[in-house]
Amino acid sequence: MSDGCNHDCSSCGDNCASRQDSQSFIEKLNELSKVKKVIGVVSGKGGVGKSLVTSMLAILMQRKGYNTAILDADITGPSIPKVFGLKEKAAGTELGVFPVRSLCGTEIMSVNLLLENETDPVVWRGPIIAGTVKQFWTDVVWNDVDFMFVDMPPGTGDVPLTVFQSLPVDAIVVVTSPQELVKMIVKKAVKMAELMKKPVIALVENMSYFKCPECNKTYDIFGKSRIDETAKELNIETVARIPIDPKFAELCDKGEIERFDADCLDNVAEKLEKLIK
Repeated sequence: MSDGCNHDCSSCGDNCASRQDSQSFIEKLNELSKVKKVIGVVSGKGGVGKSLVTSMLAILMQRKGYNTAILDADITGPSIPKVFGLKEKAAGTELGVFPVRSLCGTEIMSVNLLLENETDPVVWRGPIIAGTVKQFWTDVVWNDVDFMFVDMPPGTGDVPLTVFQSLPVDAIVVVTSPQELVKMIVKKAVKMAELMKKPVIALVENMSYFKCPECNKTYDIFGKSRIDETAKELNIETVARIPIDPKFAELCDKGEIERFDADCLDNVAEKLEKLIK
């Protein structure tokens, strides 16, 4: 231990005898809450459909009979409430803040459920944003959740690091798209998960292909998929492909994502179910 030690092991690389285990950084869950499994949904860059995948996985597990929740950690770009068509604001008492339930029962907490207007910008610096994410874990009353999905902002910055260190994340799902550039960025996200000792259980490629409804032919709009070779290279067993489908966009715009009907993420849902069994 150095003379100037401030006992903040999260910001220190020294391997001294008094170093605290990283587990000590996990924030305490609200005493009225119960959460069994926490799944982080990450991407190396924006615009690949991370919030869509988060929503679909929560819905699929809800359909399987599990209680699900979404912690929207994308503080400056929250989209989950819009996708689920939520207009109600989150309320609180001295016991804590209560998440808003979707039509089918998924509990959701997002900064947009606290703002007066959903279009109000969140112009905050990194530490405040990271602190808000922690409070969504510590101050919100989550009611007997089997699977909590954490929708993270893109990249490997403050918020993903805060989630990995402060929440007991059980597994990671990485979202990507077919472009070659994204392959490089996927590796960054996977390597960050490895550094934080979090297992990546699935790689999901959004906008993977387009199937023409008239001729039934499949077209690679954004280039040939390389998801299988990427998954093999990164030792990820489960891969899934979400097609380009105008119906998904329509359901998200209408706030009716819970009506989606597709089997493209069924194998990921099966993988998640094994975690709890």
